[in-house]
Amino acid sequence: MSQQQKLSDLKEMIASMERTLFAARSLIAELSGEEPIIPSRTFLKSQASPLPSAIRGDEEGKVIIGAFDGQGMVDENGETYPVPVNYASKSKIVVGDKMKLTITPSGKFIYKQIGPVNRVNVLGPLTCENGQYKVLSGGKEYFVLTASVTFHKAKIGDEISILLPEGVDAKWGALDAVVPKIGEEENYEF
Repeated sequence: MSQQQKLSDLKEMIASMERTLFAARSLIAELSGEEPIIPSRTFLKSQASPLPSAIRGDEEGKVIIGAFDGQGMVDENGETYPVPVNYASKSKIVVGDKMKLTITPSGKFIYKQIGPVNRVNVLGPLTCENGQYKVLSGGKEYFVLTASVTFHKAKIGDEISILLPEGVDAKWGALDAVVPKIGEEENYEF
């Protein structure tokens, strides 16, 4: 094993330990009633640690590894890259998901979700304030992408299921589904 490979493996081990420590601190804050830990640039950058070279592949172009922050991808240097909202919505990308960006020689950006974080589902009504859609759940509000709302044809007041990273107090959720309403006047036959 080359020294470069060993260094890459060590960086990945440290990033994994940082993610575990962050999740543990978040759980302690939740159980003790302390102020929740907000995913910091440090957490996102640890998620963005590069993959070992054997996994990176031989794609043409520049390859950047990063983590989703709710709207874009943050690399290990803190640089943010725009993630297409349609891709983020349809793929249900969650804060902290590891992503790969390939920038082709012609300048095309190709994103791929390569390392999903553990997820939890929460339910809440859809609201909108100053043009920003939110889901209210457990006394907290979570931003959701407008593209997700339109893709799912959700309306203000609809009960929404969103995906959140487990053990992380995220500000953004990925819209998973609109919970169907069953009205009294509707008659369903099975």
